[in-house]
Amino acid sequence: MRLWDGRLQSTPAPELLAFTSSLSFDKRLAADDVVASRSHVKGLGEGGILDPSEVSILLTALARAGEELADASFNFAPTDEDVHTAIERRVTEIAGDVGAKLHTGRSRNDQVATALRLFTRRELTGLAASVLRLQEALLDRADAAGDAYLPGYTHLQRAQPVLLAHHLLAHGWALARDVDRLLATVERLDVCPLGAGALAGSSLNLVPDWVAGDLGFAARFENSLDAVSDRDFVAEALFDLALLGVHLSRMGEEVVLWSSEEFGFLHLDDAYATGSSMLPQKKNPDIAELVRGKSGRLIGHLTGLLATLKGLPLSYNRDLQEDKEPLFDALDQVNLGLVAMTGLIASARFDLDRMQAAADQSASSAVDLAEWLVDKGMPFRDAHKIVGSLVRACVERHVPLTELVEAHPDLGTDALFLLEPGTAVARRTTAGGAGPGPVAEQMARFRNRLAEDAERVGRSPR
Repeated sequence: MRLWDGRLQSTPAPELLAFTSSLSFDKRLAADDVVASRSHVKGLGEGGILDPSEVSILLTALARAGEELADASFNFAPTDEDVHTAIERRVTEIAGDVGAKLHTGRSRNDQVATALRLFTRRELTGLAASVLRLQEALLDRADAAGDAYLPGYTHLQRAQPVLLAHHLLAHGWALARDVDRLLATVERLDVCPLGAGALAGSSLNLVPDWVAGDLGFAARFENSLDAVSDRDFVAEALFDLALLGVHLSRMGEEVVLWSSEEFGFLHLDDAYATGSSMLPQKKNPDIAELVRGKSGRLIGHLTGLLATLKGLPLSYNRDLQEDKEPLFDALDQVNLGLVAMTGLIASARFDLDRMQAAADQSASSAVDLAEWLVDKGMPFRDAHKIVGSLVRACVERHVPLTELVEAHPDLGTDALFLLEPGTAVARRTTAGGAGPGPVAEQMARFRNRLAEDAERVGRSPR
């Protein structure tokens, strides 16, 4: 079925069909196209363009086409250029002459934009729910970790001890920002393009506000040129997914490090690890490596679409067909990564003794020695210099830091308690910090945040 036979009479070249066809991937929009078409038909009835019997015939035909798509009995024809054409062809086969009225007052330009917004709205909301499940797994592990601690790192060098719960929740808060972004994108894209036509609206008595309401959109478009050419929402979605992928990648990198023999902080459950085809002893963190690797793919999807959009004049251009494959793939990869990482985090075993042993190195308390001197009235820069020189002497002379501290006139035996295991992490008392008091408060706030976000996700339009 071709939609332009009145203007072009010759048979399309096979090369044209092979290059321009989008059916192989836009089948994914079939259910959304049917939903949007139903509202469009009802809108034509509301505007008096179709009589009630015609509306009934078209709705019945759309329902049947939708059922066939759902149970995979829908037969696509070689002439179907895209899923929208295929559905219209099938509706016309079922409805007869009335089927030719389905596209009244509508262009594929506003039709595609509407179906894609419906799809993206639903998928991003579902993805936000998956992020919440990973956050819940992190919270569960943080709660179970109790007062366990490990080294905190800067520059991948041991810096200060932090509670394991604090470290896990750091990832949880980053994911909370991802939820915010996903829901904000859903809010911005919640605009219905139907009624914009090809680019300029219609002379027919269309009812865009009614159709927008019937589809559950918050509003209809304000400018018909913008309505059919706007793909900001796809670019925003791809950015959200890319940054979420980066956050998963950072988690994956830590799993790779922590599960290595060199760190030994984490042991993967066998169900979430792989082996080697050659080396019998290996237990590999493939999930973590793949979420790390796929982040580059997600970033590529974003930059690719932005490059496509940057040179397009108003309004619709066929270049916009390139919005769907990167969006579909990004959604698929992030969804798979979220589920896999949730299972990995929930099932992994932490070696708390090894974490604590690594964190109890005396140099990890260096800043506590400096702050102890500050409490006694010494300027911080002077205190920093004193403690730094003691650590250097410890390293170069191979003398225990405890001996050097005890012998120093500004420190002495009164400061030795600062080097005792667990003391440094317990002394972190500032709000949002890594000590037991702040972390207990943080966990309560995080738990409340999850409950609030779950409500927001539940209220978000689908």
